[in-house]
Amino acid sequence: MTRPRTPAGRAREARRRLAECYPGSARELCELSFDTPFQLLAATVLSAQTTDQRVNSVTPELFARYPTPGDLARADPDELEGIIHSTGFFRAKARSLTGLGAQLDARFAGEVPVALEDLVTLPGVGRKTANVIRSVAFGLPGLAVDTHVARLTKLLGLTDSTDPVKIEADVCALVPSRYWGSFGMTLILHGRRVCVARRPRCADCVLGDFCPSSSVPTRASEAAKSAAQKSAPTAPRRRPSGRGDVRADA
Repeated sequence: MTRPRTPAGRAREARRRLAECYPGSARELCELSFDTPFQLLAATVLSAQTTDQRVNSVTPELFARYPTPGDLARADPDELEGIIHSTGFFRAKARSLTGLGAQLDARFAGEVPVALEDLVTLPGVGRKTANVIRSVAFGLPGLAVDTHVARLTKLLGLTDSTDPVKIEADVCALVPSRYWGSFGMTLILHGRRVCVARRPRCADCVLGDFCPSSSVPTRASEAAKSAAQKSAPTAPRRRPSGRGDVRADA
């Protein structure tokens, strides 16, 4: 295929190839375990600065003990902290969980709101979490910009920003809205499994032949290197001196 040379072309081809590697909807690709939007919201709040696997290890007990937002709002702080302790930052997360439980109960009749403007008013919920809820729980357009999405979209040349809101706007302008959720999830999975931050596996990457940041040489780069070497001036060869040479002053 022709190597895509524009951000729109790279976004289109990256989305297509990653969808082949990681098929499914945003809900199917999400690695957090949940049954309801409320459970996903709580799990996503817990996922900050830890792994999805770690969150999944504590949420069965959490959801069994506090099945509704009202139950979570009335949770004993020490008991709640004990359940989520292993996820890290457990005191701050416990405050966020009880706070969002209270807000859901008081303002939204115990239901998770759909609108992004409402979601971001809940304790512990930023734009990234709100987009996870919209795309994964409700199947609505939403691109969650986490560290993986921010890193990979910059490596792919889809954005030059480090601001999550600007990254979201840049990437969403390149991809049809029906793909925002699933594209974001495939970027996250690819960032975890192949394009890892400390040692990206460019040789194993399905995007390596057109990613501007790939360390794998392309045919074009190899041809350019070969042409440069051929056109480089060569230094004159010096005649070796030896014992058999006749010196002028002999």
